Amino acid sequence: MARLEGKVALITGGARGQGEAEARLFRDQGATVYLTDVLADQGSALATEIGAVFFEHDVTDRSGWEVLTKEIIAEQGKVDILVNNAGIFRIAGLADTDDALWDTTIAINQTGVFLGMQTVIPHMVEAGGGSVINISSIAGLRGAGTAFAYAASKWAVRGMTKSAAQTYASVGVRVNSIHPGIIDTPMAHEFVDAGVLDRVTDSIPMGKMAEAVDVANLALFLASDESSYCTGSEFIVDGGFTA
Repeated sequence: MARLEGKVALITGGARGQGEAEARLFRDQGATVYLTDVLADQGSALATEIGAVFFEHDVTDRSGWEVLTKEIIAEQGKVDILVNNAGIFRIAGLADTDDALWDTTIAINQTGVFLGMQTVIPHMVEAGGGSVINISSIAGLRGAGTAFAYAASKWAVRGMTKSAAQTYASVGVRVNSIHPGIIDTPMAHEFVDAGVLDRVTDSIPMGKMAEAVDVANLALFLASDESSYCTGSEFIVDGGFTA
């Protein structure tokens, strides 16, 4: 039997990159998938291709969270899996981080995760359980001096994950975080100079960047019943970079 047969999954930032890989894999493993993104054309096309449902949604919008969750509950009666994947990455150290960059990064990477958990988890509690997977970063474990706001937001995701896990473990809702390293996605190539990527890749013990599906495979484990005793934990996908 497929590993997610009968489960309903909501994936943010699902139009491309890691979110796309998660959406494809979850569908392959039997889940009913709802994916959201601000990239409406890409998200809609992907949903049509794989047999998912797409919502154009800004994760910083509380009312948007409420609307899409209400619709999923009306259609499916539950949300078993929430993957808070949506995020942005910008290169800027402490001295170069202006208020606009700080506010935008925190709003999407941190507040978006907060709103997702606050909106969806009560429905999981009512249904008797669920799995929340928050995508952080190795920057949420070791810092990132050249991406100050990003690192701050990813540390916050790590802390929110642990706090929510402690709160909801007794009612069957598991909350874990994934900490990817250097992943070969459009976002990485869009905002990081190719020469920098090459130098960073050379420092990875495995000698290569991860593919988005490497993260998706771990998300699949955490979404499935195979990880039923895992909560409040940090799962690293970085080829040994932080070892």
